[in-house]
Amino acid sequence: MAADSDPESEVFEITDFTTASEWERFVSRVEEVLNDWKLIGSSAGKLSPKKGEYTSGTWGEKSQEINFADFKFSITHHFLKQESDLDDSKDQTEEDAFPFAMQDLLCMNNDFPPRAHCLVRWYGMREFLVISPGTNCEAIISESKCNLLLSSISISLANSGCQMPVFVQIQQKWRRMYTGECQGPGVRTDFEMVHIRKVPSQYNHLSGLIDIFKSKMGCSLTILPPINIAIRFTYILQDWQQYSWPQQPPDFDALLGGEVGGVEFGKLPFGACEEPISELHLATTWPHLTEGIVVDNDVYSDLDPLQAPHWSVRVRAVENPQCLLGDFLTEFFKLCCRKETTEEILGRGLSDEEGKDNSDISSALSKLTEPAAPVPISKLSVSNMVHSARKHIRRHRRSDESPLSADMLNCILLYLFPDAAVEKTTDKSKSNTSPAHISGKTEQDKDSGPDNLFIQLKSAPCGSLTYRLALCVCLVNFYHGGVRAVAHLWQEFVLELRYRWENDYLIYGLAGGPPDLRCCLLHQKFQMLNYCIERKRSRDEARKVLEGGKEREHKVSSGCQRSHIGPRSTMTASDSKKETSPGKSWDSWSDSEDEFFECLSDQEETKTPTAEEEKDGAIKIKPEGRLHPHGNMNLLNSTVPLYVPVTQEPAPMTEDLLEEHSEVLAKLGTSAEGAHLRARMQSACLLSDMESFKAANPGCGLADFVRWYSPRDYVEEEEGVDEKGNTVVKCGDLSARMKIPGNMWVEAWETARSTPARRQRRLFDDTKEAEKVLHYLAVQKPADLTRHLLPCILHAAILKLKEEESMEDIPSVRKAILQATSHTSKVLHHPNQDYKKLEDFINQLMAIETAIARTRSLKAKFGIGESQKGENTEELEKFVISLLDEPEVVVIGAGQGPAGSIIHRLFVSSQRLTDFTNDETALMAPVEEDSGSASGNRKPNRGGLNIPDFPSPAGREIILRTCVPRPAPYSKALPQRLFCVLMKDEFRLAGAFSSDTSFF
Repeated sequence: MAADSDPESEVFEITDFTTASEWERFVSRVEEVLNDWKLIGSSAGKLSPKKGEYTSGTWGEKSQEINFADFKFSITHHFLKQESDLDDSKDQTEEDAFPFAMQDLLCMNNDFPPRAHCLVRWYGMREFLVISPGTNCEAIISESKCNLLLSSISISLANSGCQMPVFVQIQQKWRRMYTGECQGPGVRTDFEMVHIRKVPSQYNHLSGLIDIFKSKMGCSLTILPPINIAIRFTYILQDWQQYSWPQQPPDFDALLGGEVGGVEFGKLPFGACEEPISELHLATTWPHLTEGIVVDNDVYSDLDPLQAPHWSVRVRAVENPQCLLGDFLTEFFKLCCRKETTEEILGRGLSDEEGKDNSDISSALSKLTEPAAPVPISKLSVSNMVHSARKHIRRHRRSDESPLSADMLNCILLYLFPDAAVEKTTDKSKSNTSPAHISGKTEQDKDSGPDNLFIQLKSAPCGSLTYRLALCVCLVNFYHGGVRAVAHLWQEFVLELRYRWENDYLIYGLAGGPPDLRCCLLHQKFQMLNYCIERKRSRDEARKVLEGGKEREHKVSSGCQRSHIGPRSTMTASDSKKETSPGKSWDSWSDSEDEFFECLSDQEETKTPTAEEEKDGAIKIKPEGRLHPHGNMNLLNSTVPLYVPVTQEPAPMTEDLLEEHSEVLAKLGTSAEGAHLRARMQSACLLSDMESFKAANPGCGLADFVRWYSPRDYVEEEEGVDEKGNTVVKCGDLSARMKIPGNMWVEAWETARSTPARRQRRLFDDTKEAEKVLHYLAVQKPADLTRHLLPCILHAAILKLKEEESMEDIPSVRKAILQATSHTSKVLHHPNQDYKKLEDFINQLMAIETAIARTRSLKAKFGIGESQKGENTEELEKFVISLLDEPEVVVIGAGQGPAGSIIHRLFVSSQRLTDFTNDETALMAPVEEDSGSASGNRKPNRGGLNIPDFPSPAGREIILRTCVPRPAPYSKALPQRLFCVLMKDEFRLAGAFSSDTSFF
C-alpha cells in the first residue's frame, strides 16, 4: 500500500519517436512557402528572354521569414516580369524538357547586364530563390552547417517537385558567396562558387580558365564539343588633368570688395566647385567567340580593345559634390532655426528714442498725424536720403562693429532701391508713373507665363523688391558675415522704408494698388505700405491744389475719377482698378469738414442735416458728390434722375489681417446678439455708401439705394410691352429679405446722414496701417525674415535651374524640375509649412544642379560646344545625356565611331600623363591615330618607347558555355557554364554544372 500511495511510482517517461525534429520542420516550412508561392511543378517551356530584356525589363521580388530552430532565415523570390505566351502550353506537355533555368545557362541574349542581381549576372537566370540569414543573424561559415542547409533544400525540392533554382548564402555577406541546386525530371544542376583574394598566375588568362572548366566537367569524351566564349574587359579612366573644369569660379574679389553695382547681387551662383565625374568605365566586349579562334595566354593576347566589336560606357559620379547654388540654399535655410532677435545678434540695444517709438505706437500715431510743412523735394537728393535716414543710429555704432561696411551697405541699398541714384523733380505727381510702378508691373509680366511660378510657390513676382531682397539676404548671409550681416541689412532696410513713408517716396519695385494675396505675406506688407504712401501723397496733393488756388475743374476731374461706376454689388476688384486713376483719392481725405472742398460753392458753410430733418423735408438739401446719372432711372415717385455717387473704396487687408478679422467674427458666436454685432462690424462700407448716395440724391429712399446697390433685392412686376416695344413696369417692391424685421440695411439707412465721401470718416486710415506695417517689420527676427523670404529664394533657384537647363536641354532634368515645383507648391501654400519637406525639396534642387554640372563636365570632355553643329555633334549630345540617365550606354561604331574615337583619345592622353610625368620630351611627342596596329594596345616608337593606349584592364569577365553529357558518356548532354571574374584584389569562379540523375 505504501508503494501504491507513492505519487512518484505513477510517473512514466514516454519517448515519442514520431515527433518531428527541428530539421524536419524547416524542410516542411520551405515546402509550404514553395506551395504558397505556386512554384511547384514543371517550369519548362518558357520562351528564352529577349535581347537586353534583363536590363530594360522589370524585376520583382517577394520575401518571407522562416526559422530553423531559433535561427531566422529569409527566403526571397527574384523574378523577371514577363508576359505569358499562348504557345507555352504546347512546350509544357513535353515530360523530358529541361527546366527553364538550365536553358538560361546557355542563352547569350543577356550577357553582362549592367544593372541586375549578382546571381543574374553570374548565371544568366531570370527567376530563382535565395535563402539567406535573417537580419542581425550570424553568417553560415561552418562547412557542416552549409551541407545541412543545402541537403534540406535538396529534400524540399524533391518533395515539392519545384524546378526553380534555389541558392543558399554562405560565408560573410560582403563576399557574396552562394551555393545552390536546381532539380528537373532526371536532371540536376549544382551551383558552386570559388572566391579568393589573388588571381593564381596559372589562371590569369583565358587558357588557364578553360583548363579549369574542362577539368571540373570531368567529361570522359575524347572529343569535346566547342566551348562558347564571351569576354568583357573593363578599363577605368580617372585622370582629368588634361581638361580644364568648365565651371567658372565666382568673382570673390568683386563680391568681397564691394564692386557690385547691382549686378552680382541679382544673380544666384551656379555650378559645381569640384569635378563631378570621378571615373569613366569603358567595357569592351567580345560576345561570341569559340575556343581556338582567340588566343589569350601568359605570353600573347589577341584581345585588343580597339578591335572589340562592342563598346559600352558608364560613368561614376562623385557623390554629393560641392555645388554653389546648393551651398547658398543650405546656408540660407539654416537661418530658419535661429532664435536670436536683431538686437541680440548685433550686441546692442535700441536707443531710448527708438524704444519709445516702438513701445508706444499710439504716441507715434498722434505725432505723425499732425500736419507738417512739406519738404522741398528739389533740395533733396536721394543719395543723401539714404545716408541721412540712418544718421541717428550710426552715431551709436563704431565702424569696426558693423557687420557690413558703409560701402557694401550702400551698394546693397542702391540695388534694392535704384531710384535713389536719380534726382527727384519738384512735382511729386510725376512720380506716380515712376519706375516704382512701371517696374513692378513689368516684372510681374515677366513671371506671368503659363507656369505662373510665383503664384504656384506663393512668393513674389520676379524682379520685385521682395524678390531682390531675398537674393541680397541669401548672398549677404553666405559671403558677408552670416546672420549678423543679415540682421544689420534688415535693420537698415526697415529704416529706409520708414524714411520713405515719412517723406512720401514710393517704394521701388512694387506694383501699385492693394496687396496681392497670391504673394507671400512679406510682399503683401510692402504693398500695403506702398499703398499707404500713395494715399498719403494723394491727400497731400489735394491739399496743395486747394491751397494754391487751382482751377475747380481740375479738382473735380482729378478727384472724382476714383469712384465706382455701376452697381457696387456687381463690381469686381479688377473693375475697380480700371476705374481709378493715379490722381487724388477722395476716400483718403481728412475727416475735418472745413479743410477740403470739391468746388468753390463748397467753401461756404453748409449744414449737414440730421436723419429726422431729411425725413421731414425741413431743409432743402443741395446734392453733392454726384458722378453721373445711373442709366435712365429716376428716383421713385419723382422725375429726378438717379445719380451714381462718389464713394470710398473698401479698406485693403493683408492675409494675416483677414485671418484675424475672420477669427474675431467667428468668436462672436451664432446668438442673435452676436449676429447683430457681426453685421454692424461688416456694415462700415455699406453705411458710407448710403451716406454718399443720400448726398448725391436728396429725397431718395431705401428702395432707390437698393435699385443701384443690389438690383436683385428690388423685385419689379412687368405689365406688358407698349407700342414701341419697351417693357412697361407696373410696380416694384423690396425683396423678402429686405422686409425682415430688424434688417441691418433698414437700420443703417435710418442712421445714415447725407454726407459726401470727401467729408466722411475714412474707411482706410493710411497712417495707422503704415505704422502697423512698420512695427511688424521692425520686430521680425532674422529667422522670421528667412521664413518669409524662403519661397522667394526657392523661386529664384528654380528660375536659375530652368535657365541653366535650357542651355543644356536635358529632358530628365526638365521633368525633375516640374515634379519638384509641383510638390513644393503644396507645401508652401499650406498655412503651417513643413520644414522637413522643404529641406527635402532643397535636396532635390541640389540633385538637379549636380545633374546639370555633370552634363556640362561630360560635354567639355567630349568637345561639345555651342558653336559646333552637325550630325556628329547631335549624336554626341544624345550620348552624353544618356550617360547620366542610363546605367550603361552602347557606343555606336565601337572604337571607330565618333564617341569611340574621343574615348580613345581620352585614354591615350591619360596614359601619356601617367607614363611620362617626368619626361618632358615624351610629353611633347605628338599623339598618333593608328587604330589598325597589330597589337592595338601598343603604339610603336612614340618618343622612342612603346606606350600603351589603354591601361591594364581593371576587371576581366569571361563566360564559358558548352553542352556535354555528365557524369557518363551515355548520359544526356546537359548545359554547363562557368563565369569568371578576374580583378586586382578578387578572383571569383561561379560554376553551374548539370548532371543526368537517370543514366549515370
